[in-house]
Amino acid sequence: MTWPCVFACTPGYLVFCSSLEVELANGQTDSTGPAETWAKIGELDVRFLDWGGDGPPVLALHGLASSANWYDIVAPLLREHFRIVVPDQRGHGQTTNAPAGYDWRTLSDDLAGLLDELELPTVSVVGHSWGGNVAINFAANYPERVERLVMIDGGFLNGRLMPDATFESWSHRVRPRDVSGDREEFLGRLRTQMGAIWSSELERIVQTMVYEDDDGMIQDILRPENHAQVIRAMWDEPSSDTLPRIKCPALIVPAGPAPDRADSEYAVLRRRMVEAAEAALENGRVRWITETIHDIGYHKPGELAEVMEEFFTEGLP
Repeated sequence: MTWPCVFACTPGYLVFCSSLEVELANGQTDSTGPAETWAKIGELDVRFLDWGGDGPPVLALHGLASSANWYDIVAPLLREHFRIVVPDQRGHGQTTNAPAGYDWRTLSDDLAGLLDELELPTVSVVGHSWGGNVAINFAANYPERVERLVMIDGGFLNGRLMPDATFESWSHRVRPRDVSGDREEFLGRLRTQMGAIWSSELERIVQTMVYEDDDGMIQDILRPENHAQVIRAMWDEPSSDTLPRIKCPALIVPAGPAPDRADSEYAVLRRRMVEAAEAALENGRVRWITETIHDIGYHKPGELAEVMEEFFTEGLP
């Protein structure tokens, strides 16, 4: 297997960065990979992956405590027809770990600045998980710049629709994940959780989201205090306030549970949230990907790519 390279982002801390060799869903290797590039956007040094291509541009946004490399398995399946641009968002991956600015307006301005730098007046936008929330707010705040919108198992989560909804219960539900232990312990937990879909490629990808501290322990790159700002924004300005402002065609792509969990309390609640989001959108629809996990791009990248390509090309000559 190929281990990721390592670079120092803060004295004493090591971050595992991406290799440019990408393993495709069929097990073959794409040695071309994306171009790893940087842009100065206001106070931020933004790292982004540009998968190239001459097709229509697609801005792809990762989830909370994730990185641009989340799309490494999906992007190669789309690059023949689209130019996929994937940034590490503020406080994530190798982009500047800013102490503030995790509100929707600032995050939207970050993206607009990146598009200006790339001279892309309009794009389609994809967001996974929290990235779906960033995507819907960008579409609402910059409607003239977004042609189509895809929300991958995100953008519809609304803490105010949960039973006995309080900020305390909401912040507990979306608290930082457990990344305790050294690298082998961290990878061992994920290897167990992901089971049969685990691969050397996933092992590389997940390490772009964490760093190793002075004691050899793994930590999330997204700092706890910045995670708290994100959770506050999601509560104070929920998706139900944003979705009605979106004018472009929008597709919600939720992850459907396994049959034995389809009637669980959480699965029923998620269906309610998806239905509420679809109803709030002026021009929205839903396409479930069944029997999968939250990280659809890891489990069913081919099906996810097909769904997105079909939506982006609908109505084109």
